[in-house]
Amino acid sequence: MLSSVRLTVCGSIASLIMLAGCALTPTATNNGPATVTSLPKIIAHRGGTGDAPENTLEAIRLSIAHHADAMWLTVQLSKDGVPVLYRPADLSALTDAKGSVSAFTAAELARVNAGWSFRRGDTYPYRDHPAGIPTLREALRTIPPAMPVILDMKALPAAPQAQAVARILDEESAWPRVSIYSTEADYQQSFAGYPQAKLFESRDATRGRLVRVLLNQGCVDAPAEHAMTAFELHRAMTVSEKFTLGEGRSDVKATLWTPSTVACFRQKPDVRIVAIAVNDAADYRTAACLGIDAVLADSPSHMAAVRDGIPMPLKCVAGNGAVAQ
Repeated sequence: MLSSVRLTVCGSIASLIMLAGCALTPTATNNGPATVTSLPKIIAHRGGTGDAPENTLEAIRLSIAHHADAMWLTVQLSKDGVPVLYRPADLSALTDAKGSVSAFTAAELARVNAGWSFRRGDTYPYRDHPAGIPTLREALRTIPPAMPVILDMKALPAAPQAQAVARILDEESAWPRVSIYSTEADYQQSFAGYPQAKLFESRDATRGRLVRVLLNQGCVDAPAEHAMTAFELHRAMTVSEKFTLGEGRSDVKATLWTPSTVACFRQKPDVRIVAIAVNDAADYRTAACLGIDAVLADSPSHMAAVRDGIPMPLKCVAGNGAVAQ
């Protein structure tokens, strides 16, 4: 069983490390509420996509003003090899342009309105006040030097983008505050050649470990010490079962971070856990009671208000990561 929640002292302050200072131990006792004395840090998802057009300087500035603890930004490569901030495969998904990011130069992308599709109520406030697609360099110079930054690598091939990003991080002396995340294993390999790069473990590794614990196969492959991990708190998933004559499929809404999965990830010292898509008070409190280090939130303005409204110390129901009623 798990022990009571308490803040542990850790030795490293330099990777994601800056997100939480020290990793939290998971919750729960057998005989009453555990007490949480430190809350998860808030990471602005795509710069704060719920408050302003995602991955824009406007979103970044608002998230800083709303007291986000860290910034999560999505990177692609422009036609002229410049790392820029944009997520979808086609510009038409969010902007007033069409085509892939790689079909335009950085200067051309700066003139694209990345706020074209951003909606607030029944209005589109950025159609009259365009927000261009910024470069990674511009973003790093906008973000306070002490704020951690997580770069989510999109688009393939990985090697050219990794090289271009590494060059910017060198020139901006930004390696100490930047961590690299991607759902593509190619980026793990491409950044492996940079000893100063701080990488989240692969999403495949994290998912596989979570599923094995949840299916009672046990914790057979805990992450290495100082590992950084990230996965959704809840996620819609499809379970596939193969038969001799076919296949059965079931759609489920799975909760991935539980006392058991967190305990597995905490087997080695100083493992960092980020819960993705935590956007309401109930999930934030659950993450806190689980001892999650940081949450990835769409609206830093909303989640900062949630955080600031939680009375401390926070009491949690034993064994399930929920908040005591």
